[in-house]
Amino acid sequence: MHIGIVCYPTFGGSGVLATELGKALADKGHFVHFITYQQPVRLNVFNTNIYYHEVRVPTYPLFDYPPYEIALASTMVDVIINYDLDLLHVHYAIPHASAAYMAKQIVKQKTGRNVPIICTLHGTDITLVGRDKTYEPVVTFSINECDAITAVSENLREETFKNFPIVKPIEVVTNFVDVSRFNKKPIDPFKKVIAPNGEKILVHASNFRKVKRVNDVIKIFSEVRRYMPAKLLMVGDGPERSATEELARELGVMDDIRFVGKQEQIEEILLVSDLFLLPSEYESFGLAALEAMAAKCVVISTNAGGLPEVIIQGKTGFMANVGDVSAMSEFAVSILNNEERLELMKEEAYKHALKFDISNIVPHYENIYRRYCRMDPCV
Repeated sequence: MHIGIVCYPTFGGSGVLATELGKALADKGHFVHFITYQQPVRLNVFNTNIYYHEVRVPTYPLFDYPPYEIALASTMVDVIINYDLDLLHVHYAIPHASAAYMAKQIVKQKTGRNVPIICTLHGTDITLVGRDKTYEPVVTFSINECDAITAVSENLREETFKNFPIVKPIEVVTNFVDVSRFNKKPIDPFKKVIAPNGEKILVHASNFRKVKRVNDVIKIFSEVRRYMPAKLLMVGDGPERSATEELARELGVMDDIRFVGKQEQIEEILLVSDLFLLPSEYESFGLAALEAMAAKCVVISTNAGGLPEVIIQGKTGFMANVGDVSAMSEFAVSILNNEERLELMKEEAYKHALKFDISNIVPHYENIYRRYCRMDPCV
């Protein structure tokens, strides 16, 4: 098949999933065309079946904010026609679904072809941004005009139906992880640099937005430090970083924390870590938690959104209510104080992650594609 994938090229979960999906599809012999404003961060391999089409947005003095959606739709039209795409798979509804609808109508008028649109909902496009009255009518219309709709968790599916008048079925195709990326031995010299005296290593990775509650990460770590030597790695960057660093200084734990910024190869960090902290206010699925589990890292998180669909309480990790720093701290200390239990939970986390391996999930997308592909067989 010739598949167009439209996504955000950043470190966010939707962009990571879309990129990994495209790479996996290319490995299976499909021709994959990424359409976005810059090369996706995870698109770091060469594959003759992968194409990248940059959306160029002309600047013009009239526009304070250049019309990206129009430029995106025009690029979609160009790629569909010139590369004979079988379908478009758009990740994150805003503005990709509406731009795809516009492109579909233009292609239909120009060529008579009816190009299918598959839309995958990822989270804040439904639970936060999409619900804004400024966007809601367009989001609802665009999603309903897609040929197939998928969501990355049962929770997100339910939230979509609860908040939008969607008239089409939504199929759940969960996020996935390429477990083979984490089948490596931890790099001992790297671990010794982080924890030279054998301290336990905790890690958090996110875009440091308010919804991630990164201050809670610092508070949990501060409690852990009261009971044992430990180090914390903060992976990522975002608007809450300054406040988080200030809190770490106030609590006297800044010397044991490293803010390492955005990392493309996060597996090396996860492989040397013991606990992954994810105290988010909401996660549609929790891809970061799944990647941690694939690296045999135990997860301490909230029970928000789709996280209960990923984490098995007391077996692969522990969950607590949003904001319950005390409970999450107690879970962390109890696990880290029991080496035998820690190692057992690491193994259980890895076994559970295998169920979400890319090899088990990608065929679901392929089946959806074939359902809506051209009437003649797609190869």
